[in-house]
Amino acid sequence: MDTDLAAAYDRCRELHRRHGRTYYLATRLLPAWKRRHVHALYGFTRYADEIVDRTEDLPPAERAARLDDWAGRFVAGLHGEPVDDPLLPAVLHTIAVFGLDRDDFASFLSSMAMDLTVTSYRTYDHLLDYMEGSAAVIGTMMLPILGSSDPAAAREPARQLGFAFQLTNFIRDVAEDLDRGRTYLPDDDLALFGVTREELAEARARGRATARIRELIAYEVTRAQAHYAAAAPGITLLVPASQACMRTAYALYGGILDEVAALDFDVFAARALVPRHRRLAVAARALLTPAGTPVVIPGPALVPGPVAVPTPSRSSAPGRS
Repeated sequence: MDTDLAAAYDRCRELHRRHGRTYYLATRLLPAWKRRHVHALYGFTRYADEIVDRTEDLPPAERAARLDDWAGRFVAGLHGEPVDDPLLPAVLHTIAVFGLDRDDFASFLSSMAMDLTVTSYRTYDHLLDYMEGSAAVIGTMMLPILGSSDPAAAREPARQLGFAFQLTNFIRDVAEDLDRGRTYLPDDDLALFGVTREELAEARARGRATARIRELIAYEVTRAQAHYAAAAPGITLLVPASQACMRTAYALYGGILDEVAALDFDVFAARALVPRHRRLAVAARALLTPAGTPVVIPGPALVPGPVAVPTPSRSSAPGRS
């Protein structure tokens, strides 16, 4: 491997280590030769996200121009042109090695561009359209790297796991997203529980959710659980060497839902985090779990308020951190 390519993989690994604690821990359970490729995908998605979220002091047009410029360099690299970038050579190499679907990357970048102009979503189907590019395609990017005994059957569970992970992040990060002027809880869901954006802003300022907001968050937890349930069969379809990694990621991201429930669904009181000792215990248990063992759907068994487990109409049919 040439020096520039090795440095690009190192850069991606460092981004992953610094910003993706949960998934980075899970990735360490993969065979060494696969890890760098997972780091490359994480680095690509994280860097795009940082262009969008870490440049908030700049005018929207300049932020969009930065994303367009970086995306343009990426596309040029896909066409074989030299790329002057500290990170992109790693993801371009990974795409070539595994023959990853380039449309997935275009869909991802499109969703990142949406974050520059879209601040809310009217319905859950609209949110799913965004998450298709920001989350579901990451599942399908990952699948060839992880490997599967039945890639066709594993594709939809991989997409569902992307939805599950991102919705978990949205639930946990309501306060942070409000600070960025965004709400990833659909307007229809807010209306269902009589919650207004003003009420969310007041809860953020007060550091405490109202009863209506807690019921809303509990409802969103059931949505996430539906995606975890749809993703569960895919874990045992992975090659044995990849199952411990994804079993760990599945349990740890899902464990955030348990932490949200432990806060009585008050995501403004504290940030729901899985304690370090539990993360390490989950990883150790995954290593000792025989391949093919089904995973347990995460989250509380019962949630308060008028909630029912939804069946996501768009994403649950066979075929956006």
